[in-house]
Amino acid sequence: MSNMNGFRKELTENILSFWIDKMQDTVNGGFYGQIDGNDVLHRDANKGAILNARILWTFSAAYRILGNEEYLKIAQRAYDYITTYFIDKEHGGVYWELDCKGNPVNTKKQTYVQGFVLYGLSEYYRATADEMVLQLAKEFFYLIEKCYDDEFGGYLEAYTREWRPIDDMRLSEKDANEKKTMNTHLHILEPYTNLLRIWKDESLIRAQHRLIKIFTDCILDRETYHLNLFFDEEWHVKSTAISYGHDIEASWLLYEAAEVLGDERVLQDIKRISLKIADAAQEGISADGSMMYEKEGTHLDAERHWWVQAEAVVGFMYAYQNSKNGNYKEKAMRIWSYIQHWLVDTTNGEWYWSRLEDGSINRKDDKAGFWKCPYHNGRMCMEMIEHFSFD
Repeated sequence: MSNMNGFRKELTENILSFWIDKMQDTVNGGFYGQIDGNDVLHRDANKGAILNARILWTFSAAYRILGNEEYLKIAQRAYDYITTYFIDKEHGGVYWELDCKGNPVNTKKQTYVQGFVLYGLSEYYRATADEMVLQLAKEFFYLIEKCYDDEFGGYLEAYTREWRPIDDMRLSEKDANEKKTMNTHLHILEPYTNLLRIWKDESLIRAQHRLIKIFTDCILDRETYHLNLFFDEEWHVKSTAISYGHDIEASWLLYEAAEVLGDERVLQDIKRISLKIADAAQEGISADGSMMYEKEGTHLDAERHWWVQAEAVVGFMYAYQNSKNGNYKEKAMRIWSYIQHWLVDTTNGEWYWSRLEDGSINRKDDKAGFWKCPYHNGRMCMEMIEHFSFD
């Protein structure tokens, strides 16, 4: 059984070093768009806003916590690239996708990715105290608030470049084409929490109160304590799948949101709910200690995704902290052991996307790319170093 140490080493010597050494685009600026599952670099791959925003967050946080100047340089590189190429100077917000040279190829405005840019900007401000960065972060907050549905509550999923209604609102081909999703709301909650750390504005406080209430009243299934995933405009549930990774991720992000908000009544309520969500997520834990992907009806998708394991370590450690029940810590330890043995690529760096149900490495999906970023696993390490004193 692995103990709960080695997070600093994993972060600095495997995760961050991979992105520094292999992903800086020295020809076109910023970062390459893809290293595939066979560790082949695709220099001409398109560049996604999610990847770049998550690099900004990760390296800003790493600099803030560890103080390594090289991490600040990478964060600066991400910030410069986002502000130069991804931000739409005419209509505001960020484009979804650019070509390798920085030209927009998909100008769709996904609310989800505006949230990730805000997450990156707020963390970059925490690292640099640059007032221009804070001002830009505030602009993204106001932009996201324009996506709020005044009639039924919640944030609408996507728009055209000009912020008009759009037919295809999906984040990816895997998603249902619905107007509201759990995933987007989770990743608005997350940057609003981080923005509150640096900007105690009344409008932001109100928005965060409202967002937490949306989770408890609209998104959370009060019978099972799983999160519903897709909704129509009026919050009718339009999905039946259970996403174990999102459940455990939400359990701790909701707690963090309430903690930073600073309302004791809300915090106590969310603390109780957070533990129930973590308990529900345990249904996805397999015999080897890892967490499976999702379940829909009787079909269980037992693939072990990298991000699900990373979020489970953090989520169960928060549950342990908030309950003092050692079973949660035991679960976190077993998942960390699984990660070290089965997901960390000790030869080429970073983590594999997943292990398939039969235990083989998934090489079909990227090592680094549109969705495969240093954020889930990097954040896991930093949470363990910063909040649980494991390094």
